Amino acid sequence: MDYFQGVVVDYLCADRAVSVNTECCIQLNPSPKPDTSGPHWYCDAVVVNHREQQIYLCEITFSKSLAALHKRLVDWNTHWAGVKAALARDCCLPDWPVQPWVFIPTSLVPVFSVKVEKLTTGTDGGLMSRPPQEW
Repeated sequence: MDYFQGVVVDYLCADRAVSVNTECCIQLNPSPKPDTSGPHWYCDAVVVNHREQQIYLCEITFSKSLAALHKRLVDWNTHWAGVKAALARDCCLPDWPVQPWVFIPTSLVPVFSVKVEKLTTGTDGGLMSRPPQEW
């Protein structure tokens, strides 16, 4: 974990109603070996907000291109039902809403908004909702 991920994790952990699992492997296929089980991702932080009864998949980046973040969101969106099922199965999470939450520099928010506009409609239960962006 780099310094800035640590800062974000400290921010998330400041709320005592929140549980944080860093570098959490989300794998679509059940297997004890995530690197060989098929599609999988290491999420910077899976956050469970017990007060809001909400689960967040947090990604943190300073990349000016946002290419890796965009690819991650495209992949998650493509496999959204499987991502949610994997979280319930492997992390024993309740059936609460799941939403990406990105932490990017403020200057990149307009670029990010354009990149994710096509991914998120908010009308289809199979598609992830639009991620909030913070920094």
